This record gives sequence, structure tokens and C-alpha cells, in this order.
Amino acid sequence: MLAYTEQAQSCLELLKEYMETEPSAIGERLVFSGVGDRDVYNISAPFLDQGEKVIAGRVEDRDKESSEVMFFVERQGVWLPRNGAPVFALQDPFFTFIGQELVFGGVEVYFDADDPHYVTSWRTIFYRGYSIDDLEPFAQGPLTMKDIRLVERHNGRIGVFTRPMMVEGARALIGYAEIASLEELTEEAISGARLLRHQFLPEEWGGANETHLLSNGLIGVLGHIAWMEDSNIRHYYPMVFAYHPEEHRYSPIQLIATRSMFPDGPAKRTDLQDVIFSGGLVRHSDGTASLYTGVSDAEAHRIVIPDPFLTYEK
Repeated sequence: MLAYTEQAQSCLELLKEYMETEPSAIGERLVFSGVGDRDVYNISAPFLDQGEKVIAGRVEDRDKESSEVMFFVERQGVWLPRNGAPVFALQDPFFTFIGQELVFGGVEVYFDADDPHYVTSWRTIFYRGYSIDDLEPFAQGPLTMKDIRLVERHNGRIGVFTRPMMVEGARALIGYAEIASLEELTEEAISGARLLRHQFLPEEWGGANETHLLSNGLIGVLGHIAWMEDSNIRHYYPMVFAYHPEEHRYSPIQLIATRSMFPDGPAKRTDLQDVIFSGGLVRHSDGTASLYTGVSDAEAHRIVIPDPFLTYEK
């Protein structure tokens, strides 16, 4: 029987529990080309578009915050920009399928008119279509909200995970709402989500990065949890939990990887060295799963781990 959380654990407590399992998986860096000297990171999991496997990735100069999202295809072990694919002025891409329709999104960032390096605000933008080539914008989230993710349930309704900031004394919380159709994905519906109050300590934060409808109707959430130490040094960990939409209950967070499980490499800044940003998870029939991640805001990696959602389906 699925256990439900009643009290948040700190990142350090979760890390200690995870390391006691002695994880042995080792990640690998994905090779991207065709973007000049820019970095590709915070990638999505691969998905099929017109019969071809595609990855969406954040493309950015090392010393800037202004990004593009591009679509990549693999050619002899190297991921190259897909010919003719659209390019979006977004960060941190994600996707899902609602019915037969592709729903794609990312974070639109707004900069100060007098200082192109100073971010004034941001919001999540949603597109829909039947392929990458015909994506059209259709919805947006509230200002300063990232990590809005959708999932189609067995009953046809659409679950919406949200991430309001500075709410009820917390830096950020995850919320959940339901809508009947994509036409109902409005700022009001997103802002009205019911909060999951016992996932993060008030001084820590996190969010949903991808959702998986499980065989028993629960929703498996792939996300991140983070904390900040002195000098604004950030620590981000990939995590999962299960959500029961009828009962509004959710399992304790479990970490599924750490920075030490991936090859050494550069970081965008020194405060981002210990950052793993969950991009997406591909579940396999042999009980494993491939986790696709951004690493240190500079690279994209993949790691094969035990499927973390299997335990929620028992």
C-alpha cells in the first residue's frame, strides 16, 4: 500500500537516505553539435515526432541568460539541430501528449530594457499541434511561475501541476488542479490549484518537471528539490513522488540521482556546480528507466536507473 507523506524532509535528510541505498549507476554526457560555442542543457526526454526521435534542449551562451529552445535529432551518436524545425525564445522545454496532440512549452524570460543581463520576470508559455512543425501558442501561466506540467488521466480529464512562489511562508510549493480540456488551461485555473503543503521545508523549494500516468491511476511526478547554502550556492536533486488525485494525497519525495553520479564537467557559474535538473524519464520494460538531465547549467546527460515509479504501481 502506498505510504503518504505527512511531514516534509530536508534535502540533506533525503540525500542521506538515498546514499544509504548505495546507488551505482553512472551517467553519460550527450554530445550536441551544430550550435556553435553555445551550451545545450536542461533537455527534455526524447519523443517521437513524425516517426523520428527528437529531443528539445535549452541552447545558451555560457555567460548569458538569453536562451533558445531547439529540437535535435541523433545522427551517429551526435545530436544535431533538426533541419527546418522551429526555434523558440524560451528556456527549459517540456512536452506531453493530450489525446493525439503534442503540447509543448517552456519559460519565456523578460529582461530589463536598460540591462540585457537583468531578468525582471518570467512565465510558462504553452503551444499545441499535431507535430513540431505546426505548434501554435494557446495558453500561458501566471507571471513568475515555472514548472507547470500537464497529464491526461484515464477519465479524460487533464491534471495540472503548478509551482507558485512565495506562498504561505514557503519559497515555492507544488499545486494541483484539474481541467476538462486544453481550452480551460487559463491563468485563473492555474492560480487556483490546491497546494501540496508537506513536500518542501519553507526554506527549500522544488517543482514538477514531467508527469507519468501510472497503471493504477496514480500520477508519477518527476521533479527536482533544491536548497541554497551560504553565498547562494545552489543544490538541485532529481526526485520523484506519486500523487493520488481523488484523495489529494502524495507519497514522500525520493531522490533518484546526484551530481556525483555523472562525469565531471563545466558549470555555468561556481554556484551551479551541484545542480541536476530533471528533464524527462523514459521507462523501459526491463524495470529500468533512462533519466535525461541538465547538469550544472552547462551540459546534458543521461543515466539509466531502476524505474522509480514501479514501487508506486504495486
